[in-house]
Amino acid sequence: MKLREIAERLHCRLEHAADGDIEIVRVAGIDRAEPGDLTFIANAKYQSLLTSTRASAVIVGETLPSAGTTAALLRSDQPYLAFAEALGLLMPAAPQAPGIDPTSAIAVDATIGEGVSIGPLVTVGSGASIGARTVIYPNVVIGPGARIGADCVLHAHVSVRERVQIGHRVVLQDGAVIGSDGFGFAKQADGTHLKIPQHADVVIEDDVEIGANTTIDRPAVGETRICAGAKIDNLVQVAHGVSVGRRALFAAQVGISGSTVVEEDVVLAGQVGVAGHIRIGKGVVATAQTGIPNSIEAGAFVSGYPAIANRDWLKSAAVFRQLPALKRRLAELEQRIIELEEKLAACRIASDR
Repeated sequence: MKLREIAERLHCRLEHAADGDIEIVRVAGIDRAEPGDLTFIANAKYQSLLTSTRASAVIVGETLPSAGTTAALLRSDQPYLAFAEALGLLMPAAPQAPGIDPTSAIAVDATIGEGVSIGPLVTVGSGASIGARTVIYPNVVIGPGARIGADCVLHAHVSVRERVQIGHRVVLQDGAVIGSDGFGFAKQADGTHLKIPQHADVVIEDDVEIGANTTIDRPAVGETRICAGAKIDNLVQVAHGVSVGRRALFAAQVGISGSTVVEEDVVLAGQVGVAGHIRIGKGVVATAQTGIPNSIEAGAFVSGYPAIANRDWLKSAAVFRQLPALKRRLAELEQRIIELEEKLAACRIASDR
């Protein structure tokens, strides 16, 4: 594809019009790019690579200096977003042919939309429905009564349990389990645990992506809901009765305990743990490995366990590193006080004589 066409489709400003006829064949990282490649710089700390990259063209911000580079520049006020769109242009996913593989087991009363692609060894239960143009890869299991919208992608080994509702344009990565039983047990008089039946609803709204081996549990009553536009990484656990707001972002190994409400635009970095029956306010950001035992007000930026304001946590972390030295200093001061008290006592005895 010609660079000029790429610039137009990405709504980027081509810095030198004469470069518009360059042929771009792929997208690559800036340190591995070769002639014919398009790359990008979205972080100023990689600016030095602009002069050494072999890429034919680089997507950059509007203010990044261009001195010393021989590459053509595509200027954008959102270079990372432009790069993501360039990947779609130059490296599109291979389309799947519509149709149902003969090794799949489709219930006779299941509803299959127009243009659906169903791969080998897929199982679709009684009364389930699959929307138009949805792609289902091998070994997916869709339970009875489940509803899947249009233009979804379910990768291999996904399990969509009974009566789960999935909206349009949802992506489920390999091994995701939607609608597994919530973890609920009641202790009995003899000390054993009685399983609480988990038969309520799970709803995944439009434009959600759920990562590989992530689990979204169903509750005993009410519903578990992932609202539109949320993006959830691999190995995340969303427990029964949780509500996840619009456009929320969860990185890998996040765990959300039961009946918690996560409002819209919340960002939880890797390995954040959230207790049950609390509320995380709109726009909260929690850094990696934060533990959240209590509700957090909207807009907070938190770290550590228990979660506190990020600025306070940074100060605390700086002190924590100095604790061994502070302990030694405290011991020295205590010893000096003991010695001074002994000297003072000796002076008093001498004066009494």
